[in-house]
Amino acid sequence: MSTVYSSPSPTLRKTLSFLSSPSLPAPPPPPPPSLFNFSLSASQTRVKMSSLSTQASTTLPPLLENRIVLGCGAIGVDFLATVASYPKPDDKIRSTSLMVQGGGNAGNALTCAARLGLNPRLISKIADDTQGRGILEELKADGVDTSFIVVSKEGNSPFTYIIVDNQTKTRTCVHSPGFPLMIPDDLAKSSLTSALDGARLAYFDGRLPETALVVAQEANRKGIPILIDAERKREGLDDLLNLSDYVVCSAKFPQAWTEFPSVPAALVTMLLRLPNVKFVIVTLGEDGCIMLERSVNQDVHPEEMDVDSVLEDLKQRKDNNTAMPTCISSIVTKLQAKGIGTVSGRLLIGTAEKIPPSDLVDTTGAGDAFIGAVLYAICANMPPEKMLPFAAQVVSKHIFAVLVIKWHLPKGTRY
Repeated sequence: MSTVYSSPSPTLRKTLSFLSSPSLPAPPPPPPPSLFNFSLSASQTRVKMSSLSTQASTTLPPLLENRIVLGCGAIGVDFLATVASYPKPDDKIRSTSLMVQGGGNAGNALTCAARLGLNPRLISKIADDTQGRGILEELKADGVDTSFIVVSKEGNSPFTYIIVDNQTKTRTCVHSPGFPLMIPDDLAKSSLTSALDGARLAYFDGRLPETALVVAQEANRKGIPILIDAERKREGLDDLLNLSDYVVCSAKFPQAWTEFPSVPAALVTMLLRLPNVKFVIVTLGEDGCIMLERSVNQDVHPEEMDVDSVLEDLKQRKDNNTAMPTCISSIVTKLQAKGIGTVSGRLLIGTAEKIPPSDLVDTTGAGDAFIGAVLYAICANMPPEKMLPFAAQVVSKHIFAVLVIKWHLPKGTRY
């Protein structure tokens, strides 16, 4: 048995009170501690403050009038214990810090979306316990509409134990699902109608599969575009993917889902299997991301090009001396995956901001920040050439904030 002992952490603090402008000045002395600090935890966090490039502020398209985004998925509480190195079996060690904060992919991504200026609504389920009440309080404070969250009088709210390894900059998660689980009957037809009313976009993180499918089917019937966060293969995920317009997935998902050896070939396969999907993005951590965008109306280069070769060409065109995120695109052409098929479109790579390894603190969920930024970009009709660097900058904005306590973007921050 491995045991981790935790002393009270001086970093467990509210931090949003001093974040009133995009310049993010140095923080004043921390205010009194709060048990529930709903956080969008970056996957790689450094203990420095930074603002994004001022150039971005002049290039970001404004949001359209409709800013409503509906999300359906996981929320919970994270207990993060940071250790010098991961314990061996039967070890007893002490943590170097302990934080208690909100978690769950949907809760995190929509917190990010709210910070960027969207009006997110959330469908999920918690229990009427201390943790559940804390989750609701923080989501409301961050501008997320919690009217459609089901609160069970009995049971427990979801929570996750997370061990953050300072040596390897990785994290290990042990999740305890909430009980009772959410089922479609928990969400009244009138509530579903209200939740979707006026929505610009619907987002699903793959949890609560039965309820998510009911919501997605109704969104699809109403013509509301759907974005799916495909983190890993889950029960019911295929049904959601078949209704999707946009897919953002983790590094391992495309190959696991398609069973093809290379990421580019797997992305081509995904667009062939999912004919309604406009683009699919695979996030690669410090290596940035790869996007395959389908072309419908644009002129297509007549020559077929091997998609793996196209990716290698894009990598060769990267400027490794540039620290800020960039985007490199192929021409619109017929992208062929050998033995699989051909898709008309273009391949793009987005780079991530370079961060010295010595400045990295933990690896908890930058994908959620990326999702929140993509939701914003879609609502702003942002082209991929701006979307990918913008999403990387949003992640960096959080990465450069102070110690993962809270999502460090002032409400309404514009780049």
